[in-house]
Amino acid sequence: MKKILALVLALVLCLSLLAGCSNNSTDTPSEDSAPASDAAPADDTGDGEEYPPVTITHWFWPDSDRHIEIFQSMVDDFNATNGKNITVVAEVHPWDGGQYSEDLFTAAMGGGAPDTAGFKLTSTPLFVANNLLEPLDSYIDAWEKKDDIDPDLLNTLRGVTNDGNLYLMPWNTQVLYVYYRPSMFEAAGIEVPTTYEEFLEACKLCTRDGVYGYGMRGGKGGQEPWGSFIHARGGSFEDLTTPESIQGMQDFIDLFQNGYCPPSAPNDGFNEIMANFQSGVNAMTIQHIGSYTNMVEALGDDVDAFPFPNSPDGRWTSMGDTETVMFADCENKEAAFEWIAYLAAGKGQFTWCTETGNVPVSLSVRETPEIQENKFMKVSIEGAPFAGILPVLDTTTEWINNVWPATVQQALLGEITAEEACKKLQEELYK
Repeated sequence: MKKILALVLALVLCLSLLAGCSNNSTDTPSEDSAPASDAAPADDTGDGEEYPPVTITHWFWPDSDRHIEIFQSMVDDFNATNGKNITVVAEVHPWDGGQYSEDLFTAAMGGGAPDTAGFKLTSTPLFVANNLLEPLDSYIDAWEKKDDIDPDLLNTLRGVTNDGNLYLMPWNTQVLYVYYRPSMFEAAGIEVPTTYEEFLEACKLCTRDGVYGYGMRGGKGGQEPWGSFIHARGGSFEDLTTPESIQGMQDFIDLFQNGYCPPSAPNDGFNEIMANFQSGVNAMTIQHIGSYTNMVEALGDDVDAFPFPNSPDGRWTSMGDTETVMFADCENKEAAFEWIAYLAAGKGQFTWCTETGNVPVSLSVRETPEIQENKFMKVSIEGAPFAGILPVLDTTTEWINNVWPATVQQALLGEITAEEACKKLQEELYK
């Protein structure tokens, strides 16, 4: 069942992306604030009855300082235009390789949950099992913009739990791909790799003159790019103990132990791989489109991207998801839904996706020129057909945040073998 769910989610989001982004332009949009677009969705804030003064607290994790600025501008816009006495207060919390989800759970269990929050679907079973989230079906059924979200996507998100309820409000998606520095490829005399073997060779050839070929994320959050190596050898998350999965793990270990990654790789998280890539320490790293604005701002034309290369044995990349949720303890649920609806299909959706490059869930926003003409969006779309998610289990959050980084660090440092690492990861994920 979990395997089917993962495949269905990948298919739904893939079809949605392909349907909405058929333009082949490779021009990159301006890094300045996006002007109001004629194609931008009309916002419904300001219509309807006012509430008594209401404050909604919202947890949010940023990928950069720029993301904080953009998100705060959206909060300010919503507060100024909703016309219903709703004031949103955004609280910034670092993602920290998934620690965000643990902190959110701890706060909710202690009675200190925000009203709404950014969320990952893999955390849903844990939160629902503890009765922490508010079902959203009745709110969405009465929402005038519900048809702007693919109903298959809503049904898929509903299927993350077994009780038939929808707890997740879509916000945006991301498909991981490989960022690279064209100048470093030129210096190494190589072209963009089109096969997995060519990619491994590129990691080797770009390691020269103080540059490492691949910016490995061995710390928290690294399980997503790591999954591409497992699947490239024919392995899968269903059984990490197969010879194919073990070989993928060995490839990952070899990149580090052969010196094609920085010595800090076993502990490197998002901030480290981004800083190393932008400062010229790494020629390649794996991340999603949400980081492209910072890349272009820092590197100009010396940054490009390609989908994780093909392999005859298998191909996979991580499809990142970002939803919002409403907590069961929220005292002003109707007002809270106004806010998360603004993020899903209102002006907030347009601002966030056009400014950060994240893939919209709103069908109307997906059709705007600002989305259609983004070259990094094109690479995301190319990767969508083979993108997937980790198994959604009660153990997933703990596995992501603690088991995977500790186990892989041991493997990279030679303290355990690839086979031992895979066996432990399998046991802890499916216990």
